Amino acid sequence: MPSYQSTYYSKIFRDFKEIEEMNYRGIIHFYEKNEEAILKLDEEEYFVLLYAYTNALFEVGFHQKHLLMVDPALELVIVSNIKRYKGDDVFQKLLFRKAASYYNLREYDDAQYILEELLRIDSYNEEVILFLKKCLRKKEPVILDHAKAVSIFLLLLTAFIIGLEVLFVRPFYKIHVPVVEASRITTFLIACSILILGTAWHYTRVEKRVNEFILHIRRNKNDHKHKSIL
Repeated sequence: MPSYQSTYYSKIFRDFKEIEEMNYRGIIHFYEKNEEAILKLDEEEYFVLLYAYTNALFEVGFHQKHLLMVDPALELVIVSNIKRYKGDDVFQKLLFRKAASYYNLREYDDAQYILEELLRIDSYNEEVILFLKKCLRKKEPVILDHAKAVSIFLLLLTAFIIGLEVLFVRPFYKIHVPVVEASRITTFLIACSILILGTAWHYTRVEKRVNEFILHIRRNKNDHKHKSIL
């Protein structure tokens, strides 16, 4: 972040600093009440307030509003060449939270795109890797939807067989109890197997896809580094 010679801070900035860092609703209220004046602040003070307001929106779960404000914050970070603030990589933190807002709004394609861009910056960031896998697991393929539908149908069929067994077979047709009982157990086991295998297949597929994506990025970076040395 650029260094500043003056130690003077505006009144609005001093008033803002009186708000506790964890008082997110207080920060939001202060920013929105004084937005016109805040826009006229110098670059340093404006960044501090905009950054705090953007993060406060995320913390309280105002994800739609957060997405509206995170892009101006990112633009300011890029234009002003702000690298770190309070120990955080500002650019990556803002991008990560932008992805999280998309995820919370169930806009998984947009979240995936941002997370992949973050991995292109740092392919060893475990938090981003885990989040990308979580995001992709939410994007269930059609085949898994079909597997779930079949599984639910078989579970309902199991419930029907149980009802049939209790109300009719056991009281009136005891000779058929073993067959009905075997049918019930078999149907239930098939339903569970389809659901478990379908989910396991999807999770394995996600793991493989993310791992291949990371490997591809690392290889490209190593190739580029090798060419630069040559």
